[in-house]
Amino acid sequence: MRHRLFMSWAALRWVLLMFLVAPGMEAPLVAHLNQPVKPIKTWVGNSSWYGPGFNGRKTANGERFDSEALTAAHPNLPFGSLVRVVNPRNGKFELVRINDRGPYQEGREIDVSYRVARKIGLIHSGVCQVRLELMALPEKH
Repeated sequence: MRHRLFMSWAALRWVLLMFLVAPGMEAPLVAHLNQPVKPIKTWVGNSSWYGPGFNGRKTANGERFDSEALTAAHPNLPFGSLVRVVNPRNGKFELVRINDRGPYQEGREIDVSYRVARKIGLIHSGVCQVRLELMALPEKH
C-alpha cells in the first residue's frame, strides 16, 4: 500500500512538472499579432477568378488545380510566392500561393481560385480591382 501511494505521488509530481515546464520550452509558431508583417511590394491591379471547370487540370507548376485551394495564377511571380489579395470595396482579403501562370487577358493582373474569389467577394463582379501585397518569396534551394 505504501509503495503504491509513493508511486502515485511520484507520477503526480511528474505530471505537474510537465505542465509547469513544458509551456516555457515551446517555440513560437507564428509572429506576434502586435507585430504586423510588412509586404515586400504592394500594387493595384485587376483580378478575375477561375473555378470548378478547371478542377484536376495541371497548373503551370505541375500541380492539379483545385478550385477550393488558396491559390492563384500570376504572369511572372515565382511559384510559391505568397500574395495577400485585398478587395478594397469591402476590405476582405486572403493569402494565396502562386502555382499557375496567367491571366492571359490584357488588363488583368491575377487570377484567383473560386474559393478565394468567394471569400473576398469577387464572384458576382467577375473582375474587380484589388490591392496585391507580396508577402513572401519562395526559399531558394
